[in-house]
Formats: sequence, C-alpha cells, structure tokens
Amino acid sequence: MSYKDIGQRIRSLREANCYTRDAFAEKIDISAKFLYEIEMGKKGFTVEILSRISRTLCVSNDYLLSGNVNIKVPEKVVDILEGFTPEQMEHVQGILKLVQEMSVGRLV
Repeated sequence: MSYKDIGQRIRSLREANCYTRDAFAEKIDISAKFLYEIEMGKKGFTVEILSRISRTLCVSNDYLLSGNVNIKVPEKVVDILEGFTPEQMEHVQGILKLVQEMSVGRLV
C-alpha cells in the first residue's frame, strides 16, 4: 500500500465520476491543492478525509487503500431492493445478470 497507488485510484475514480479536481475538493471539504497532493501520492490524509472520499465516490475505504474490489452499493439502491418481495428479487437478479453480461460484452 503506497500513497501513490491510493492517489491514482482516487484520481481515476474522480475522473470516472466526472468531477473536476476543484469540484471534488469542494465536495469533500479540502483544498484543490491538497487533493492534488493526495492524488500525486505526496501527502497522506486523515481517516475522516478518507471516509469523505470513499462515501462520495461510492467505494469502500478498503478499495482506496488496497485496491481490493468490494463494491459498495449506494444506500438508495439498497432502499429500493429492500422493497421487493422474494419473487420480485428473483426477477431483479435475472435482470441484473443480463446487464452484467451485456456490460462485459458477452451478449450482442
């Protein structure tokens, strides 16, 4: 685990979520300069800042720190899923499986 690797993950996710450095820094309540230093691996950060970054990017702290993929499901999605009956969940799972297959190019 290195600050450089962590910073690269943060930057990649920030860009994938279409945040400018300035907009993202404002959203997580730090300066754009400090965010730049984090992304370049030049500065460390507190647990509180790590938590704000991971919440905003909808990833786990573990992913940011180690690169281990543990997808954090947004609370809005969990709330919706909890409203389904078991029978409806079977249909939802089937739909999600199809979407997953399409996203990796298994279906045309």
